[in-house]
Amino acid sequence: MVDDALWDEFHALVNMGPDELRDWLTSAAGEPGALPPDLAGVERSRRIAEILGKERGEITDDDVAVMRSVVDSIHELRGTDHEASRADEAVRHRLMCLGHDPLRAAAADATDS
Repeated sequence: MVDDALWDEFHALVNMGPDELRDWLTSAAGEPGALPPDLAGVERSRRIAEILGKERGEITDDDVAVMRSVVDSIHELRGTDHEASRADEAVRHRLMCLGHDPLRAAAADATDS
């Protein structure tokens, strides 16, 4: 079972919907260097899209492990300088493979001010 903190943080950080993430993966596949070179990253992206399509009661222990890993990866890639993750196209693409569009986060940050 997923705890409240992880559920909330995962859904706050993963700001792309499941269809949007699948579309990104499909369109980015044609862009050289857009997707991470390891295919495991693409499989993880598909798992993220699946999790986004689930109700909370449908989340399995395996899903919880993926959610924790995704949250940790997003924090690691974003670092403390969120502007850098927005400006670096390679980092942005890696974040988007995790369902996090840093440009969308920037727009949300600007409207919250």
